[in-house]
Parts: sequence; structure tokens; C-alpha cells
Amino acid sequence: MAPIDSDDNTTAGAGEEPGGGRSRAARYVVPVAVMGLAAATIGLVPALADSGDPDLPKVTAEELVQKIAESDVQQLSGTVRISTDLGLPDLGGLASGMMSGAAGGPGGGGKDGGSSADPSAKLTELVSGSHTLRVAADGPDRQKVSLLEDAAEYSLIHDGKDVWGYDSRSNEVYHSTQAGPERPEKDVPATPKDFADQALKSIDDTTSVKVAGTAQVAGRDAYRLVVEPRQKGSTVGAVTVAVDAETGTPLKFTLTPASGGAAVVDAGFTKVSFAKPDASTFDFTPPKGAKVTEADEQAPKAPEHGRKAEGDLAKELDGLKVIGEGWNSIASFETGGQGLPTGSAGGGDLGGFLGSLGDQVKGDFGSGTVFKTRLVNALITEDGKVYAGAVTKDALVKAADAAK
Repeated sequence: MAPIDSDDNTTAGAGEEPGGGRSRAARYVVPVAVMGLAAATIGLVPALADSGDPDLPKVTAEELVQKIAESDVQQLSGTVRISTDLGLPDLGGLASGMMSGAAGGPGGGGKDGGSSADPSAKLTELVSGSHTLRVAADGPDRQKVSLLEDAAEYSLIHDGKDVWGYDSRSNEVYHSTQAGPERPEKDVPATPKDFADQALKSIDDTTSVKVAGTAQVAGRDAYRLVVEPRQKGSTVGAVTVAVDAETGTPLKFTLTPASGGAAVVDAGFTKVSFAKPDASTFDFTPPKGAKVTEADEQAPKAPEHGRKAEGDLAKELDGLKVIGEGWNSIASFETGGQGLPTGSAGGGDLGGFLGSLGDQVKGDFGSGTVFKTRLVNALITEDGKVYAGAVTKDALVKAADAAK
């Protein structure tokens, strides 16, 4: 039940265009998006255990994994607390601003700009700090996630064909009826079982799995499943998942780094119910006076001469390669031949800031910058190649050299 699956967790910013102002914004998105991979691994998998070691029947690791796989919880509601410590500065609005800029304009801008209610603009907020979420699910077609902020709330509601995002702070609404990254589809976890199914794919002979006692999470008895990589070179120390003894639903998720110290991710239910949520939970009508942005209104315009369309970028990313196996898997892809500007020339203050977050490295592949977190690291070469994974800096350089 490994938390990192490099095959599924490598995506890049949209709208990369060589030349012009937006190409610079798109290049800046790359390290931020890579750091955001950690947020993608969090999903809604929950944590923060209560005290207590309930006396439960003995189970083997294989039996507990099977219990998770067979769990068929479709309905739940509760409160989730997520704390993330990747060792990053608080990117906050900077990251969101860069993501919005690459999408076509500043969040909350004019007709051709982005919307602060766009779900993609909220993803990076989970990369650092502590957050409280209210979650609800009623089958694969109805979910709601609300991010509680200071005197404000952001809600993402999926109800059938409609996806609504609402930012109460700006009173903006985002609406989509099209399949896309912002819509909960089969490739995006929508229920606790979805999370478990994806994680279970990563258990193989490179992984140690064992049952390490019991716990209580949100007042429910649970088993503790501990997953550790057997391989050297991974930044992951161990993953502990508290599994609801009755339903097999993951209730608690804690990821500790190989470097030691506090957990990188500690996320979990503080309250949970498996009763059917009220149907009104998923109802949404834009508030009076709210600015409503339809998804197609902020879709990229037809590409001009010398620029790449979003679809062209997607085709490039289709060439994504995975180097290695198991916990040492490294995802490799190209950004279109443009590396990261690390100095004031060509990058401005922002380029210098991003460059300061990384380590300059050299090898047979040439030179590049390694952006490090306590979990996901990424090497961006001077010719625009990206190598990313939950592996050490040395492992990234070795992979880049081998691919030369």
C-alpha cells in the first residue's frame, strides 16, 4: 500500500509555450507541480489517531490487505485533518498564482483569466501546513470536499455530470460538465476504496508489509498496517495505515521519511460516519452576485504561430517514462526543451527564487537543478528533461546519467 506510484503521479502544468510571457509562467509551474505531487498522494486518505489499543482478533498482513481490497464503503461523511511537512517554505498564494498564470491569467482576473474557484488553483494549498476538510461521499457520482479556512471556505462538489467549485472569500464559482483533471473520474480517487485500490498496486517484492498492533481513530477500532520499502535509495521511511476493523476503510495515514524526524504527511479522520449523507449535502446553487466561470470560458485559445496548444503539451507528456521499479521508480518526461531559469537573466526575481530552492548538479547528462523536499525530489536538466520520484538526489543524477 505504498503512497508513491510514479506511474500515476507525474503530471505537469498546462499551456507551455516556447517564447512569450506565458512560456515563462509554464516553466515556473514545473517545480511547483512536482512538489504538488506530494499533495496528490495525500488525496483524502485520513489520519490522526486517538489513544487506545483495542483488543481485536489477530489478522495477518495478507488478510488485512485483502480486507482493504474487499472494502465496499460507498457512503461516508466526516472531518479530516491533514498536516504536511515537506520541508518547503509556505508557497501559499505564490504557488496558486503561478498555476493560475500558466492557465491563462491571474486567478480572479477578467474573462480570459482564471478563477479562484478553479479546483486546480487550490491543490497546492495542501502541500504545506495543516488543513481541515469536511468530506462526504454517496457513491461514485456524488462527493463533496470543503476546505475550511480562516473566516472562509472552499467547496468542491461533484453531483452527477456537474462539478462545482465555490470560493466564499472571493464569492467566485467554477462550473464544469466536461471530463477533465478537475472532475472525479476513474483515475482520480473518489472513495476510500479508490485510495486503497491505487495504493495496493504498489505492493510487490520490493515492499515489506506487516501488522503492528491496533489503534483507535475517530472513536473506531482499527488495525495498524505498516508498509516499508526494502530498497535503498528511497526517501520513504515507512507508511502506517489505520484500517477500520469493521469496514476495512483506511482511517489513518502517516508517512515518515527515511531521513527521520516528524511525519511528512499526517492525515486523518477526527470524525467519521458511514451513514448515507443527506441528499441536500450535494446540492449547490451559485450565491446571488457570485461570479460564475464555466470551464470552457478559460480553456486556452487557439495557438498562435510559434506556440504550442495544450493538446500538444499533453502529447509530449504521453512520452513519460518510468525508470527503475518499486519504491525507487523515477518518472522522466520532457518539458519541451526549456530548462528552469535559475538566475536573474531570463528568470527575473521569480527565477532566482526558484533556483535558490534547488541544488545545482552536474553529471554525464550535463547540468541541472535538483529540487528537494522531504519526500519527492525532482531533477530538471538544462535542456528541459525532468526526473522525479521519492528517491534521493544521487538516484536522480544516476538515472539522468544512464539515460544520456
